[in-house]
Amino acid sequence: MSTPPIRTLLVDDEVLARLAIRQALASHPDVEIVGECGNAIEAQQAIRALDPDLLFLDIRMPGMDGFKLLHGLKRDTAPMVVFATAFGQHALRAFDADALDYVLKPIDQERFDQAMTRVRRHWQGMHTASAAPRAAAPPPSPYLQRLSVQHGEHIRVIPVDDIDWLRADGNYVHIRAGAASYLHRESLRQLLASLDPSRFLRIHRGIVVNVERIREVHPLFQGSAEVVLRDGTRLNLSRRFRMQARRALGMA
Repeated sequence: MSTPPIRTLLVDDEVLARLAIRQALASHPDVEIVGECGNAIEAQQAIRALDPDLLFLDIRMPGMDGFKLLHGLKRDTAPMVVFATAFGQHALRAFDADALDYVLKPIDQERFDQAMTRVRRHWQGMHTASAAPRAAAPPPSPYLQRLSVQHGEHIRVIPVDDIDWLRADGNYVHIRAGAASYLHRESLRQLLASLDPSRFLRIHRGIVVNVERIREVHPLFQGSAEVVLRDGTRLNLSRRFRMQARRALGMA
């Protein structure tokens, strides 16, 4: 896959330094120089206007230095950066600023070409990633994922996965989640309509259980049964919901 030319902006307060970078870039035909700036203020304006892919950036310049310029750019839209400077003591700070490389003046062509190899590898990686087909995001679940209940003077948010079982109490529902119990002001019928039926099973007129919590089913007399949860809780499975439970639990 071919990649577009690397649109490059040169930022240095010395004209001769910018000329040296131009000469070093002459052997890299995939680079297009879109502008030059003599200070960071000019560079800010040029970056907004030209949207370059790559900066060759000096560090020590009158007024704002190269690090301050980078700090003011948005990281997710900032161009690639190679620092070109006469001062080697800033190298560690340059890489902390996410620069791809750091070349010293006077420019050594071999070292410069190594920096361009790194730039090109990063540039190609960006375009390969953007061209790769993305898996479609799964549609959001139509069912409730968490439930907010009044708990004393606070609102407690309960992930639906944490619910063990539910029991109706008039216009309220008792919610059991681990060792905690909550009283929620909503009817069981209303709440059940918001829960994923593949995860929550009605086993009695007033009882709904999280299928993942069921450990055993014990048959009783006259077609009824008892559901035993992992924590040892025993709940009645009425005849009315027996067939529904058999299908949900894979019972023969």
